Amino acid sequence: MPPPAFEVVCEVEPPARPDLAHVRRQIEVLGPVADAFLAPDNHLGRATISSVAVAHEIQRAGGRGLACLNARDRNLLGLRRDLLTAAAYGVERFVFVYGDKPASGNRTGDLTVRAMLEEVRRFAEEPELRGGGFRAGVAAGPGPLRAWKRAADFVFAQVGFDVAAQVRWRETHGPDCPVYAGVLVLSSEAMARRLAASIPDLDVPEELIRRVGQDRQAGVEAACEQVERIRDSGAYDGVHLVTGVRFRPMAEALTRRGFALTAGRTPAPPAGSAPGPGPAAR
Repeated sequence: MPPPAFEVVCEVEPPARPDLAHVRRQIEVLGPVADAFLAPDNHLGRATISSVAVAHEIQRAGGRGLACLNARDRNLLGLRRDLLTAAAYGVERFVFVYGDKPASGNRTGDLTVRAMLEEVRRFAEEPELRGGGFRAGVAAGPGPLRAWKRAADFVFAQVGFDVAAQVRWRETHGPDCPVYAGVLVLSSEAMARRLAASIPDLDVPEELIRRVGQDRQAGVEAACEQVERIRDSGAYDGVHLVTGVRFRPMAEALTRRGFALTAGRTPAPPAGSAPGPGPAAR
């Protein structure tokens, strides 16, 4: 039996205005190298178009959509509304997160990620709600994975730049379900330094920051090399790739390195046929 496919899950930049044109461009450009797309939820604590609506748009365009849902902005009733909407739209994959500090307003305080996982399981047990195909993943930090998170269908590990450390985390803390390593494309020196200053647990190599400052393409090439090394390690089922504004050069670079779906990788099957966010059968 051949090994499961290594999956590339690309995060799209969510629209902060009532216009999906930029999302459509990202899907078109990244489609040849992406097994699935993740739609963030009120990204960076600012209002954006519903992640469920964006995931639906992704699927209308022929991609596979995952909707991120945060605990910050909704109560239990709001979560049930979003699950009903997702079921109506045929969106079946979710990533549940706590949520960044909001730019305006406050956290609802009504939900936790653990409660969201429990609720999606209850929802799936009611046949008339059509949630039987739902699969829910969680995000993991750099430390040990909490026991209740191991009940998730898949895990998105924290973004990092040290592949050896990412592999060690997977071998030491990783659960039995599919796990996806976080890879971020640095677009500029300023962006890299803001990132390093705002996330204490994230070590952005100074040498990489200098290279990106001298050549913007260096961030793209570094991310491509990281994706290849993670794939070759065999430690992960795929990557959660955050390209940001560099989605076009990243798609071109991955295509040159043989990541295009037409280069032998398996396209996503119909929704509901696989337990993880992308196409590989488990």
